[in-house]
Formats: sequence, C-alpha cells, structure tokens
Amino acid sequence: MDDSLRIDSVDRQIVAQLERNARASFAAIGNDVGLSAPAVKRRVDRLLDAGVITGFRATVDANALGHGVEAFVELYTSGRTSAIEIARVVARIPEVQDAYTVTGDANALLRVRTSDTAHLERTLEELRTDPAVLQTKSCVVLSRLLPGA
Repeated sequence: MDDSLRIDSVDRQIVAQLERNARASFAAIGNDVGLSAPAVKRRVDRLLDAGVITGFRATVDANALGHGVEAFVELYTSGRTSAIEIARVVARIPEVQDAYTVTGDANALLRVRTSDTAHLERTLEELRTDPAVLQTKSCVVLSRLLPGA
C-alpha cells in the first residue's frame, strides 16, 4: 500500500459499503456518501491502485454447495517449520478455506469446510500424512453467531 495515500472518511465509507456488498453500484454508493457515480469510481480506482482494496469476492452459502461441516483446526508442526512450509502443506488440501500462523502452542489455525464428519476425518488424516505435521486439534462449528464470510 502507498504510505502517501490519504484515506479520508468518504473513502472509509466507500470501503465499508463495498465490504457489505461488493456488487453495489457506484451510483448507489455515491447516493449514500454524497458523491456522483464517476467520483466514486475514481476513488475506488485509486484505492485499488494503492492496494487498499485488493479484490472483490462472492460470499456463498457453503451448505448449498454441500460443505455443511465447518471446523477450526489447530495445526502443530515439527521443529522450526516456516510459515512458507506450512502454507505449502495446507495449500494442497482444498478443504482448507483459510490458514493463519498464530501465537500460542499451535503453529497455525485452519478453517476447514467438508461435506460431513467422515470427510472431515479424511481431511485431517491427509493433513497428518505430511512429515512436518505432528498433530491436529479440531473444534467443529455448531452455529455461526455473527454474519461473516
């Protein structure tokens, strides 16, 4: 991101609107923030060029796609396994939706989506086949309390 870029309150409002609905029209956003559609487009383009906005995405209903089981998995690795190596390990597992290095005992925290618990078990077994992975600890999500991605 460009450190010289000045982000004002209108830019923040535009970003917040796009976070809520990436498909909102520039006219609709402009109506809410008091700008014309071309002025909103110029600001969005500037925010994209500066790396403030890094992309747009669709949020989907995982249940509708047959991935009704969500789990958070603590990943424990051997020795001084680097973040790059952990990324290599988890990138090959399509069920891993998000992966983070974290503080605490675990080396990484993964968000995993599977079709059912048997699929989750197979996914965990696949993770553990990598020599760098010592163990996993899982928490299965029962319900989502706040809306999110």
